[in-house]
Amino acid sequence: MYNLVERVMARLTKEEVNNFAISKNVNLSPEELDFTYDFVKKNWEQVIKNPNLLNLDRYKDRFSSENFSKIKKLFEEYSARYQNFLK
Repeated sequence: MYNLVERVMARLTKEEVNNFAISKNVNLSPEELDFTYDFVKKNWEQVIKNPNLLNLDRYKDRFSSENFSKIKKLFEEYSARYQNFLK
């Protein structure tokens, strides 16, 4: 499963990140999208290896309060759903 994620992440585009966010009712500003894309591209491996180490609250000031609460909820949901597949 890790190899599949690695290939997807290597080809991930900013537009795909934005489309995913929109599909989850998260409307990112251009600054929020830039930050999210850069963060995901740089940190996906560490997050997959140990999602419990990610303290999303550190990035709260990078998002509107509405988007931050939605993103936090999505992260918790997806982490719980897929964590066993990524070990």
